[in-house]
Amino acid sequence: MTYREAIEELETILRALETDAVDVDDLTTRVERSAELIRLCRYKLRHAEASLDRVFDTLDEAEETGALTDPEADEEDSDDDDEHDHLPGGPGRGW
Repeated sequence: MTYREAIEELETILRALETDAVDVDDLTTRVERSAELIRLCRYKLRHAEASLDRVFDTLDEAEETGALTDPEADEEDSDDDDEHDHLPGGPGRGW
């Protein structure tokens, strides 16, 4: 079940509880189901948060080691290649 599906089912249960005259047995069933759905949503949110933390940690590590470069610097470097187009060996060859 997706997070969205769980939220939609929770909203349906809430609307039913707000509008229907629910008997005690049905109320218990709906509250138990709501608790299951809330646990599922919390799990999915925690999992998403942990995944995002790992992604950002990886980016931070790459930045610290210099593995990430500045995209604007790459553009500047590509302009430098044009300066060497007239040299022997063809475009981009800096001999």
